[in-house]
Amino acid sequence: MSYETLAGRTAVITGAASGMGAATARLLAAQGVRVALLARRAERLEELAVTIEAEGGEALAVTADVTDQASVDAAAERVHSTFGQVDLVVNAAGVMLPNPVDEGRTDEWQRMIDTNVTGALRIIRAFTSDLVAAAADGRTTDLVNISSIGAHVTFPNYAVYGATKAALTHLSSSLRTEFGPRDVRVTNIEPGLTDTELGGHIDNAELSGQLDGMFDALGALSSEEIADLVAYATSRARHINLRQLVVLPTRQA
Repeated sequence: MSYETLAGRTAVITGAASGMGAATARLLAAQGVRVALLARRAERLEELAVTIEAEGGEALAVTADVTDQASVDAAAERVHSTFGQVDLVVNAAGVMLPNPVDEGRTDEWQRMIDTNVTGALRIIRAFTSDLVAAAADGRTTDLVNISSIGAHVTFPNYAVYGATKAALTHLSSSLRTEFGPRDVRVTNIEPGLTDTELGGHIDNAELSGQLDGMFDALGALSSEEIADLVAYATSRARHINLRQLVVLPTRQA
C-alpha cells in the first residue's frame, strides 16, 4: 500500500538494526520519509542505511543505546545536526527475557525495564520538543510506541516482560492527555506473535521450545506487517489519532 502523505517527514526509529524497527525504517523511507536509524549494532545500521539509499531513500545510521542517557543525548544531537527537527518518533527497541519470577533474574528484569520502559522515556524526552514545535507549526506529528499483547494478556513466566509492556501501554495512554491537546498524536501498537529476533534472546531452553511450538501452531505476523500498521497510522489526516492498535495472527486467541 502507498502512503504518499508521509513524504517529506523526518523520523527517528529505535531498534532499527532488526525486526520491526528495521522493517518500519525501510517502509517509511520508501514513502519519502527521512529516517534516523538508532540501535546498538553499528554494522547492521550501516548495512540498512546503504540498502535504504540504494532503494532511493534517505537514512542516517546513529549508533545508540537507549539504556544509556549520554548515548541517547549524543544520538539526538547528531540527528538534529543532520536532519533538523523530527516530526515522527517510533519506539521499537525492546527485549523479551522470560523466566519464572522465583528464579530471581534481576539482571534480566533490569535489562527489560531499562530498554522497554526507561529507554522509551529517554527517546521521548529527547524529541518531545521537536514534536510539540512541529505540531505548533501546523505539521502532522506522531509518537508511536511498540508495546505487546503481553501488556494485558498474561503468559506464565513472562510476568516481568508483560509488566514492562503494560507500563509502556499505560504511558502511551497518559501521554495522549498531555500531547493530544497540542496536536501531537500518540499511537500504541500491541502485536501478538511476531517473527523477530526477540525469541533468540531467551536463555531458557524449555521456554524457547514453547515459543517455537507457538510459531508452528499459530503462525506469526511478520515485522513488515507491523511496519505497515505504523505507516497506516501515521499517514492518516492530522486530526485523526489511531490511539490503540492490537494485531494478532488469526489463530492466536
